[in-house]
Amino acid sequence: MTFEMPKFNRPDFSDVKFTNAENVKTETVEKDGVAPDGFYLTSHLPTYFKYNGSWILPARNSLNCVATLHNSQIQVKELRDLKQGEHVVLATKDDASEGVFKVENPFGHVSVSKKAVETSFSNDYEFLYRLMEHEKKSGGYIVWVLGPSVVFDHDTRIALSDLATAGYVNGLMAGNAMATHDLEGGYLNTALGQNIYTQESVPMGHYNHLDLLNEVRRAGSIDNFISQGHVKNGFMKKITELGIPYVLAGSIRDDGPLPEVYQTATGALEAMKDMTNKATLIICLATLLHSVSTANLASSYRVTETAEVVPVYLYSVDVTENVTHKISAARENIAVKTVVTNVQDFVVNIQKALIQGKRG
Repeated sequence: MTFEMPKFNRPDFSDVKFTNAENVKTETVEKDGVAPDGFYLTSHLPTYFKYNGSWILPARNSLNCVATLHNSQIQVKELRDLKQGEHVVLATKDDASEGVFKVENPFGHVSVSKKAVETSFSNDYEFLYRLMEHEKKSGGYIVWVLGPSVVFDHDTRIALSDLATAGYVNGLMAGNAMATHDLEGGYLNTALGQNIYTQESVPMGHYNHLDLLNEVRRAGSIDNFISQGHVKNGFMKKITELGIPYVLAGSIRDDGPLPEVYQTATGALEAMKDMTNKATLIICLATLLHSVSTANLASSYRVTETAEVVPVYLYSVDVTENVTHKISAARENIAVKTVVTNVQDFVVNIQKALIQGKRG
């Protein structure tokens, strides 16, 4: 069965409310990182801006940013990235009257999924299978956002590696812990001191992730450590060998951290933004912090080479219903699919469906 993206509800700009609307007003930035008073705050909903009589849709959007006018195009930027002399859109309304129009129902009901733990998710799985196959065939960019619990399981690490080999992983965003414990699994066969297969604690196992961090730091990088033959298996090993990029964002409680971890918030956000700007599909597993950050940063839509506006779907998967609800809210419920389940089982199901052809 072929996959079809939902159609974008493009406004009828011949309507009098659009033809009679004013062009947007702008104000010049006087100081780097400071927006002028009255700036328009962006949302995840696709938003058009009228300039020189034409309604312009930015190539991508982001939550709680500003819209800037540059060479007759609208660009969505973080406030901290504003530079002196740039022109920022001013508006208090987005009903077209001030040259700004927000599309309230851009892709119809098919782009939104609100389900409870008691709900069947069979359709959401099948939708994801077809979507992932579509993205792979069409040259899409599938980004995975992973929490550490995803790599605490032997079968899940194998499944993730298989998916990467098969072309279903184009980028990874995670924290220090996820990469650390996956490398620990490949180095010492434990994750957080527990056997990667039996989950039994090993003697002095609480030292293992610190020993791993020490050895990687001694080697100078994850790549060097893997190249030296210390890591037998695992997801980090696989994506390193395949040249798949990753962004590891640090936190104030990290052990180590690994050399590749971004240790400043702005550095991590910029790297995450670069990756999410490429994303055509995002799959978030078992990490509230990184998933909410990604949901805020990533555009809810993209404009294709043929000028079609299509959703950038975000899957949120967690064993806790409250987590998936928060991530949906951070995405303003646009192009979100939620699955409440054990993330290890979820990954293995994806691998079985896409690699082994076992569905249903």
